[in-house]
Amino acid sequence: MRYRCATLFTVAVATAGVITSVGTQRVRADDDESRLRAVPFVFVGGPGDCAPGSPAGSNIVTAAWLGGMGLPDNGGPNTTVADFAANQNKTDPHRGLLLSKNGPTADCSSSGATIRGVGGLLVTPAFELGFDYRNGGHCGAGAPRYNVVTTGTPSAHFVGGCANGVQTPAPQDPTEWTRARFTIAEAVPPIVPGTRIVSINLIFDEGTDAPSLQDPNGVGLAVVDNLDINGQLITTGRGIADGPGGGDGGGN
Repeated sequence: MRYRCATLFTVAVATAGVITSVGTQRVRADDDESRLRAVPFVFVGGPGDCAPGSPAGSNIVTAAWLGGMGLPDNGGPNTTVADFAANQNKTDPHRGLLLSKNGPTADCSSSGATIRGVGGLLVTPAFELGFDYRNGGHCGAGAPRYNVVTTGTPSAHFVGGCANGVQTPAPQDPTEWTRARFTIAEAVPPIVPGTRIVSINLIFDEGTDAPSLQDPNGVGLAVVDNLDINGQLITTGRGIADGPGGGDGGGN
């Protein structure tokens, strides 16, 4: 687990700013630092970054918002063969967030996205995190998950991974996508209501040696969309981060 913990404090801390939400809102990524957005990143650790004496990580990780990879960004139903002619979402970008780790889990590397615009967000008893994921990709006990830092003690929390959440069919495409939701009581350690968010990062660090129910062969990648930050959905974004290029999701 130590190689996962390194990611929590290495990636950039989310921008400060209080956000409240009522009901479910769909939030489009833009250049306003006070708005919710998910910025792709990769972490490739140096010698000893993941455990004392551990070797450096490898350039085997990628995070990218890609057109055609996800669900319709406008919240409409996904196109199927049966309703293709009548579907009004055919020209929607359908951006989804690809997360990949093309090698062993123990390698000191991970991909993910920094959730910007969450600093100072109040944690209520009903606070939730989640995402929709494309069936057939990796949905493990450790990834994808959220690493959350709060003002409480302890401050670092593991929320998820994917297989530990409540699973329901994703509304936009209930046959091919699944919705996962996590509560603060399910966090490890649990997040205390009344504390405030310092940072949230979506993490993918399970590799091709970690099969899951959805991923029996260990494909080492997942596609997620509709990132749920306490009822606000991040439905789209921009940017590509990979090992050689590193980067913070350039283009955001």
